[in-house]
Amino acid sequence: MVSRVRPAQSANMPGMILAMLCVAAFALLIVTRPQLPHGDANAAVLNDALLWNGIMPRAALALIAGAALGLSGALLQRVLRNPIADASTLGIASGAELAMAAAMSFSPLLVGLSREMAAFGGGLAAVAIVLALSWRRGLDPVTVALSGMIVSLIASALSVTLILSRGEYAMSIYMWGAGSLSQQDWNGVLSLGPRLILGFAAALLLVRPLRILALDDSGARSLGLALHSTRLAIVALAVWLAASVTSEVGIIGFLGLAAPAMARLAGTRSSGRLMVAAPLTGAGLLFLTDCLTQILGPSFTDLAPTGAATALLGGPLLLFLLPRVHSVSTVATQSVATLKRLTKPLQAIALLFVALALLFTVVLTLGPAEDGWHVATGALLSDLLPFRLPRTIVAAGAGAMLAAAGFIMQRMTANPIASPEVLGVSGGAGAGLTIALFLFGFPSPVIMLLAMALGALAAFLAMIAISARAQFSPERMLLAGVGIGAFAMAIVTMVLAQGDMRGYILLTWLSGSTNRAGTFEAWMAVISLVVLTAPLPFLSRWLTILPLGAGLGRAVGLPVGASRLVLAILAALMTAIASFLVGPLSLTGLIAPHLARLAGFRAPGHQLAASLIFGAGVLTAADWLSRVVIYPYQVPVGLFAALIGGPYLVWLLSRK
Repeated sequence: MVSRVRPAQSANMPGMILAMLCVAAFALLIVTRPQLPHGDANAAVLNDALLWNGIMPRAALALIAGAALGLSGALLQRVLRNPIADASTLGIASGAELAMAAAMSFSPLLVGLSREMAAFGGGLAAVAIVLALSWRRGLDPVTVALSGMIVSLIASALSVTLILSRGEYAMSIYMWGAGSLSQQDWNGVLSLGPRLILGFAAALLLVRPLRILALDDSGARSLGLALHSTRLAIVALAVWLAASVTSEVGIIGFLGLAAPAMARLAGTRSSGRLMVAAPLTGAGLLFLTDCLTQILGPSFTDLAPTGAATALLGGPLLLFLLPRVHSVSTVATQSVATLKRLTKPLQAIALLFVALALLFTVVLTLGPAEDGWHVATGALLSDLLPFRLPRTIVAAGAGAMLAAAGFIMQRMTANPIASPEVLGVSGGAGAGLTIALFLFGFPSPVIMLLAMALGALAAFLAMIAISARAQFSPERMLLAGVGIGAFAMAIVTMVLAQGDMRGYILLTWLSGSTNRAGTFEAWMAVISLVVLTAPLPFLSRWLTILPLGAGLGRAVGLPVGASRLVLAILAALMTAIASFLVGPLSLTGLIAPHLARLAGFRAPGHQLAASLIFGAGVLTAADWLSRVVIYPYQVPVGLFAALIGGPYLVWLLSRK
């Protein structure tokens, strides 16, 4: 007789396997834990103290924190009808980190008294912005994910700015942000445990509203549900749970995404069961991950704290969940008829070039001093040029290369929101730099550039390969970029958590500072710009046909695969070099091609030339403003440009 497994037993099987793995890992951890020799008179006492005040509270805290994040993710995914919603994708973690960094920078004593309130306030503000951006589109899943990415980018830029400006207080924020569960007593368990109990009780009371919210909004209203107030209460509860964990142990990346997803894959469907299965799955995942990091030894724990190790799951999991994300069209596109067309584009390009030259003149000569603004001329200008000219050339060259890379990506993918920053290519360059720092300690600039180029190319090709399976659907492509960028930045976080000079190098790179730009960097920017953009005018036929689709390209004899590979290599090289010079957060690769289209440049060659000028001008102006806006202090140009580009992307996303 053939035995049959009941559906309930089949659904419970993954949970049973996870529980067995947790028990086995914990038993192995207890057996292999370091102990003092038994010959020492105090060995038994110290070993017991290590067990009961170190290992046991850490294990309990892992279970509680994992359950809280799993419950938070399940609530967010149910209330937003979004399978990729969690504290990481909605910007809650980044908002909490920014609030903690601000509190640590300006009032260290205050944050010691109320870390939870600071984290809760920052997380709630971040998710409020995300929901406001997505409200007009009915909380569309892709729009929510993109809005979360934008908020996370802006919050990260502000956090790095605070840390660099007040490093003696705030550098520990990045080390704490990697998510460490190390404990010396039971205070963390006693603090977080009651919050989980309260949150779980509240979630059980909200099971019926969650079931109703699974319907569409009109159906929920017809059943008498106060839609907005209920949704707000559930979101606030989820944010409070996530912020409580963040304030206690740091950022545990993407666990709130993984736990409900695994619970659903195991067969959990109803809201009531999900409110139980997701916390249990989250507890098991975090507990198992933390046990494995401890078993692998202190060297691995120092390299990959528990939070950073779980964050590595985020990118692959997002990519795995892409087919389950259903969306209306989310990309803000404009028809050719709605955009003006320049009748004399060459004259317009010449005028733009003259305007760029005038901007250069202003940037090099005008600046503040202790007694007011001055225009430098003569001997004063000669003294200032060695400091101002290299960084201005670096900013302009990097801006032009990012603009060219963004132009290539937007033409290749027929997606107006494609750019190195949005598609995760800049993050891939950062992952390459991180690997080079890990392998070589302090590599030469050539090795750093080569590693960044390889990382950027790998990220771009991965995005192209994933998007090609969905016929380059704009929303799939953007979510693939978010997933790749999340995975790449998790690798960066692992080195940042070390708190050593490698972490400082990465932090400086993230900020995009041009303070130390010299002759070498200036020549690198100029030569790279000339060499990498020179082939593009000869590839205008490719850039004209590729936006029309692969089928049409093959029909007219275009080598689609080869053309995409060549353009991807050029875009990756430009992204890597520009990111090396000004960091990964500037969003210039998104803004410059948009400005060129809005100005009326339609032909690929004209649009490329205008994009180069706009990109150079945007970063040149950002570099000058970063020097004068809070004189005598300076804001790194990459962060300043991100604070300009982020609101632009918000405006772009909010358009119908």
